Amino acid sequence: MVLLGGIMYGTMSSFVKLSYASGYHAAEIAFSMSLISAVLLGVALLFSNRKINRVKLRGKSAISLLLVGSLIGLTNFLYYLSVSYISASLAIVILMQFTWFSLLLEWLIFRQRPGRLELAIVLFILVGTVMAGNLFQAEALSFSWRGMAFALASSFTYAVYIVANSRVGKEVKWQSKSTLIMIGSALIIFIVNARTIVSDSHLNYTFLLWAVFLAAVGTTIPTALFAASIPKIGAATSAILMTVEFPVAVLCAYIVLHEAISPVQIAGIIMMLASIAAMNYYKSSKTKKES
Repeated sequence: MVLLGGIMYGTMSSFVKLSYASGYHAAEIAFSMSLISAVLLGVALLFSNRKINRVKLRGKSAISLLLVGSLIGLTNFLYYLSVSYISASLAIVILMQFTWFSLLLEWLIFRQRPGRLELAIVLFILVGTVMAGNLFQAEALSFSWRGMAFALASSFTYAVYIVANSRVGKEVKWQSKSTLIMIGSALIIFIVNARTIVSDSHLNYTFLLWAVFLAAVGTTIPTALFAASIPKIGAATSAILMTVEFPVAVLCAYIVLHEAISPVQIAGIIMMLASIAAMNYYKSSKTKKES
């Protein structure tokens, strides 16, 4: 479920780039995605077991989940904003640093020191990221510092989101959890960009088609998948598995945007996928032995 959510997230950079070509901007795209997702997940909540969800939505857990939602809202907005300044490939390279950010947060805050295998896999993922991002090319290193800052900030908020999602609302059903997360996401994006969203909106039929598509693929389904699965496997493993977003983003850019892929990039993608598969196999084997 974590892998599937990561794959769906990975397709977003290409499609968001296409939406920018239609004249839309990061604030309205990110807000519409979160708002529509909150509505769709809210409908799923209404058709679920109301008695169970009504009990779980009370108290501090609801507020905590809204705050978790604000983290993924900021992540989406900052990442989509960074793509306005730097290339999609460079932005996704920087976003992928959430892997070691997450491990570092788990270590510093919860004293969960990563194992040697996890550190080794992170190293392979970082090397694969540099290769797949084609950062050996001199022209790839020409960038905007503002875009770099936005992408790095999105990477950090993404890491905090993963850690928080793994520990907050474990007792809450995925319908309630994902709905509250998306409500928090929409709220924070609107608060940060209220003037832009109200005064410079492109509300029309074409925009609604883009918004519904991006919301379904980019936020609704992945958020539900993450809400149900991240607490079961933890932040460290989830962060490593979610690096699948990067090779998917590169492949999607090749298919959708017709961007070229070099042999070095292909080797980097293979290295990342092999590292993810190795971690998943190790964790599965370890779980079976313990049970």
